[in-house]
Amino acid sequence: MNNEGAMQQRGYDPDHLLGSLIGKLNLKNDAALSRALEVSPPMISKIRHRRLPVTASLLIRMHEVSDLSISELRSLLGDRRNKFRISEQHFKPKQGRNE
Repeated sequence: MNNEGAMQQRGYDPDHLLGSLIGKLNLKNDAALSRALEVSPPMISKIRHRRLPVTASLLIRMHEVSDLSISELRSLLGDRRNKFRISEQHFKPKQGRNE
């Protein structure tokens, strides 16, 4: 099985993404990664332990720092979706309390 096939069989794994970034950037630990990404160390810990999702803005920051494409980063993360679907609810204005 080639490397891409192995990555596709792996499920959602933020730990693998963070570990790969640490290796690519030649960093020592999560604290160094948080400094490189300009995020707080607890945020990296929460992502690693799956209490916080990897957001689009964080993926973009990872791309800027590592020069890996967004699709490469998503592959390392285990995100295999071909399309992102947004529900119609995202485009509706929120109702105020006084209406």
